[in-house]
Amino acid sequence: MDKFKGQPRLPKFAVPKRYDLRLIPDLIVCTFTGTVSIDVDIVADTRFIVLNAADISVNDDSVSFTPLTSSKALAASKVVLFEEDEILVLEFTEILPHGVGVLQLGFSGILNDKLKGFYKSTYEHNGEKKNMAVTQFEPADARKCFPCWDEPACKATFKITLEVPAELVALSNMPIVDEKVDGNVKVVSYQESPIMSTYLVAIVVGLFDYVEDHTSDGIKVRVYCQVGKADQGKFALHVGAKTLDLFKEYFAVPYPLPKMDMIAIPDFAAGAMENYGLVTYRETVLLYDEQHSAASNKQRVAIVVAHELAHQWFGNLVTMEWWTHLWLNEGFATWVSYLAIDSLFPEWKIWTQFLDESTDGLRLDGLEESHPIEVEVNHVAEIDEIFDAISYMKGASVIRMLQSYLGAEVFQKSLAAYVKNHAYSNAKTEDLWSALEAESGEPVNKLMSFWTKQTGYPVVSAKITDGKLELEQSRFLSSGSPVEGQWIVPVTLCCGSYDMRKNFLLESKSGVYDLKELLGSSIGDGSGTWIKINVDQAGFYRVKYDDTLAAGLRKATENQSLTSIDRYGILDDSFALSMARQQSLASLLTLISAYKKELDYTVMSNLIVISYKLVKIAADANLELMSEIKQLFVGVFQFAAGKLGWDPKQGESHLDAMLRGEVLTALAVFGHDETRKEATRRFDAFLADRNTSLLPPDLRRAAYVAVMQRANKSDKSGYESLLRVYRETEMSEEKTRILGSLACCPDPSIVQDVLNFVLSDEVRNQDALYGLYGVSWEGREGAWKWLQEKWEYVEETWGSGFLITRFISAVVSPFASFEKAKEVEEFFAMRSKPSMARTLKQSIERVHINANWVESIRKEDNLTQLVAHLSSN
Repeated sequence: MDKFKGQPRLPKFAVPKRYDLRLIPDLIVCTFTGTVSIDVDIVADTRFIVLNAADISVNDDSVSFTPLTSSKALAASKVVLFEEDEILVLEFTEILPHGVGVLQLGFSGILNDKLKGFYKSTYEHNGEKKNMAVTQFEPADARKCFPCWDEPACKATFKITLEVPAELVALSNMPIVDEKVDGNVKVVSYQESPIMSTYLVAIVVGLFDYVEDHTSDGIKVRVYCQVGKADQGKFALHVGAKTLDLFKEYFAVPYPLPKMDMIAIPDFAAGAMENYGLVTYRETVLLYDEQHSAASNKQRVAIVVAHELAHQWFGNLVTMEWWTHLWLNEGFATWVSYLAIDSLFPEWKIWTQFLDESTDGLRLDGLEESHPIEVEVNHVAEIDEIFDAISYMKGASVIRMLQSYLGAEVFQKSLAAYVKNHAYSNAKTEDLWSALEAESGEPVNKLMSFWTKQTGYPVVSAKITDGKLELEQSRFLSSGSPVEGQWIVPVTLCCGSYDMRKNFLLESKSGVYDLKELLGSSIGDGSGTWIKINVDQAGFYRVKYDDTLAAGLRKATENQSLTSIDRYGILDDSFALSMARQQSLASLLTLISAYKKELDYTVMSNLIVISYKLVKIAADANLELMSEIKQLFVGVFQFAAGKLGWDPKQGESHLDAMLRGEVLTALAVFGHDETRKEATRRFDAFLADRNTSLLPPDLRRAAYVAVMQRANKSDKSGYESLLRVYRETEMSEEKTRILGSLACCPDPSIVQDVLNFVLSDEVRNQDALYGLYGVSWEGREGAWKWLQEKWEYVEETWGSGFLITRFISAVVSPFASFEKAKEVEEFFAMRSKPSMARTLKQSIERVHINANWVESIRKEDNLTQLVAHLSSN
């Protein structure tokens, strides 16, 4: 038996074909019992059957295998659960006959509180606290509910039956075919599913309301939520029905199931989960309240719904062969969700906002401790950590880069062929490249393996010498360390106008291009005009310009001669290069002063993120410099704040509504007195009347942050008022908005109060992290001490899922000293586990990057005077 231990994959001598699963959850004592009959095809000589099981008890006497060629059941001679490997090994006295037989098992388990496997979530109904039963099986937790072949390639059909209290709603992947009520209990049977992976099986049992619609071809779509919240499901329902229609056209394959249910779960670790036909969501990403939700929340709901529904084809119908190819699911669903939302809400300019996804990918992939898009997964414990910005954001960005290179029509046709060819089976990355090669005639596999199989991405350095453009690529690292790396880079460039455009591949380390030959003789030697490389930021790389080219782009930014996407790209590359010490902070701040008239939402939103980081880094370098940089940003943001004002305007855009809140929040953080006073006035009106028009949802975060900026040990009134609002609201969105604002307080003692509140029973486990994300510069030392003191509790509560990694990165990453990095390493030396090792290394690397940056800023001459000069101009 021991030969099966320590293996990353299950042996291949037995293959599951069909599961007949019966579950009986007890929602009072939070346990469950069940039986499963699995049609198994024995394909090689063996006396063993090896499958996955974890955290459940298998009844040894219930285990039997009946070959279809005989009516005699074979009892297992040994039944051993290897906890560490999460495998169940069944030994029989004789070699099992080849062909199909039925494996039967009985088992029991606990409805856990870890937000994974078969777990409980709590809610209130008519003032009474109740439990619901929920499944979350991705990546590898179906085994915590029933014994199974818990690998994505082991697809089978599922016939599910539930025995539940008669008054409850019981949902699964497929529609109900039979329901028998017997007193207080009902037995619900569901239609057999098409072939699918275990991680997509879903069950939810509780009290729910729903709203309903249909797609154009009659597929029933429902949004389920807590009783009394049905109206908040209407927006997601509208997006869901429209998106299913859209994807049916795009993939040229109908949605494969007879219904689509989407359900809001009060306790949910991830954002959402694409279970076939029954998608589960956090309340904040499915429910939208016309009166009390912010515009940014509306957008988030739309994007997440589109992402999960894209998975019904890309992931569920065609499934990755193994977790190494996770990016195929996640990168693709991320990219195509933007395609859908752009079609439904063109006024949101969502492709400009896609830059935020790319930037998240670039920031993580700028670390030495990043990983390739296709990452080797040798143990189940390693899977959680790759649900990150590489698999999602970098994955989506290289797909966008490839689509941009091949053209939209060729790309769409190839995808339709890929989905059709691999429907109801599994695929690898190479299968997608083959489909794209066949349609386009381009060497896609060769081109893309540079981007998916190696870690990192290039920075392309550009300069002009005697009318010739010289380009050179090297791997970009945020640490500034020199390191080898080469890609096939799709270069796009414009010179002086978007009509003067050229595309080509940079296939070697460097290249020299005659601008006259590239762009025509009218261009001259290229001096005296601007040249923008990586037009529309379509490529997943950064660009470093020499001083002359950078000056031209700064001027073009100030004159708004560049598109918003390119203004964003220049800013983000400059910020990254400054952090990597490949460019001075002085040159970055000079560039930022060119954005004083900026009004585009996405550009401003990124500038605000950058401003928060720069102020904290400046504080570590020199407190006088910090206060000057705050003044510079107040100056930059006041133009937009003045244009937008405090009050929403009739018919204004969705983007202006989002920008107003972000700009006012930044002004409050940086100490702008008028903003803080006005925010406090409006907050007081809101305390007196929760429906006041003075504080609409888009402005609330700004007001909450302003209130917390003024809270301190001797005057906690603002903090206590916010806690009161938190306790009174029923809305998850409002609760998380408050949690995300509390810890920005500059008084460390209040930050301690907030962190302790976050661990109280008043905050759901899934939401505790919101309280850590906004910790002030002054509060970070206390947050680190708090994490060390509470580590055992944190590990016990969140240690079995991916959320614990967020605790580490949120608390550790903001530091900027080598001593602190060492202290963190020492603390975790005996406490790290495989499931958090990568995140820990990345967080410590970020501390080193910050520390080096701080040292280089201290060496820059006359920075404070330069910033004062930029502020006054």
